[in-house]
Amino acid sequence: MSDISANSRPLSGLPPALKAPPGATDCHIHLYPPGYEAQPGGPSIPELATVEDYRKLQQWLQLDRVVVTQPNAYQQNNAALLESLSQLGAETARGVAVVTPHTPRSELEVLHASGVRGARIMNLPGGAVTSTEMPLIEPHIREMGWHMMVQFNGRQLCEHLEALRGLKVDYIIDHIGKFIDPVSADDNRVDEILRLLDRGNAWFKICAGYETSLIGGPDYPDVGAIARRVVEHAPDRVIWGSNWPHVGVPRDQYPNDAEQLDVLLEWASPAVRQKILVDNPARLYGFSSP
Repeated sequence: MSDISANSRPLSGLPPALKAPPGATDCHIHLYPPGYEAQPGGPSIPELATVEDYRKLQQWLQLDRVVVTQPNAYQQNNAALLESLSQLGAETARGVAVVTPHTPRSELEVLHASGVRGARIMNLPGGAVTSTEMPLIEPHIREMGWHMMVQFNGRQLCEHLEALRGLKVDYIIDHIGKFIDPVSADDNRVDEILRLLDRGNAWFKICAGYETSLIGGPDYPDVGAIARRVVEHAPDRVIWGSNWPHVGVPRDQYPNDAEQLDVLLEWASPAVRQKILVDNPARLYGFSSP
């Protein structure tokens, strides 16, 4: 692991054009504090990314709240996540952990007390727990009032539909559906996402369009077309995340962080941005009114 910190990549360029409303929430970041090593089965840790580093970005983007997602690098070891949440504080931070069907109730209670409100399901390389285990995990997290955060290649959505329809807990369809490569907004798999949202327990996260877009920023029009259709259809079920510190792409390809927020200027109206950034995360993660 490199001892380079994300803080060594200074904030540059113009701040976001979007003025975030009070209570705005970044619903997807990863943190890599010092002293925690990558676990077998996961990717390496390319650089440290500390709470201090993120606070600088958070202030620059004018965001008030954050949800820390367990990185794949740590697999089933949530210790770094717990450390990060303790530094961030319970009033403004929540977490999404990795749990298995065998995670003891006592550990779930510790995670919950630390601010964890979700379980990560990852069907892409490096994922610690996949969708095959969702039916076994669900009863345990349902008792805690948690949701699942589910990521897969959206082109394979039909392979996951039966499992998703069977969930009773809330769940997030992550990373704009993560279509690798993007499909048209009228694709039948986007239709299926809308049907899942209409069932009342699915959410959709606008996050990391740069990972799949073939056109690129600042507007990512190919993935943006999908996002706009979902936002128009279900504005009360959409949240947003920065995906900082962008370890899924090489450092020289890191996106502009301000642009990651400013996509909402093109993809959502002011009233809907209030829902995406403030109201919807508050409902899903239990934040109090700003």
